[in-house]
Amino acid sequence: MNETGIIFGNKILDVTFIAWFIAQFYKVLSTIIFHKKLDVRRFFETGGMPSSHSSTVSCLSTCIGIIYGKDSGYFAISVIISVIVMYDAIGIRRAAGKHAGVLNRMVERLSYKIGEMFHDEKLKELLGHTHLEVLAGMLLGVAVAFIFKGYLIS
Repeated sequence: MNETGIIFGNKILDVTFIAWFIAQFYKVLSTIIFHKKLDVRRFFETGGMPSSHSSTVSCLSTCIGIIYGKDSGYFAISVIISVIVMYDAIGIRRAAGKHAGVLNRMVERLSYKIGEMFHDEKLKELLGHTHLEVLAGMLLGVAVAFIFKGYLIS
């Protein structure tokens, strides 16, 4: 089996990059569809539907499983890392985003009460993901890996 890829010189990286790209591109596309505006920054931002972190790590694990088998050590390592990344997206990063929202509202209210801007930089609130966003990212990553299965094993 030849593992040399077209984009990055590695087939697993190629397919994993495609999964990440689709997830991020969907965020831009959905902003156009639902909010009627083009916001290219969404392509480079975290948070939102689907989780590109989840699509990336689940695609990576699936590609490794396809090439090396689900009984391989490589697959086991990638699954453990994938679970950690997805758990972190739902838990810690989501909580940090909620905390940022509370702090932003507190600063706005304090600034209003004292009559001047207390702090002019808003904290980024869209950091983590809901369970649905992580699930959608995971399914996207697995689907992309299986769509490119022929490419991976050729």
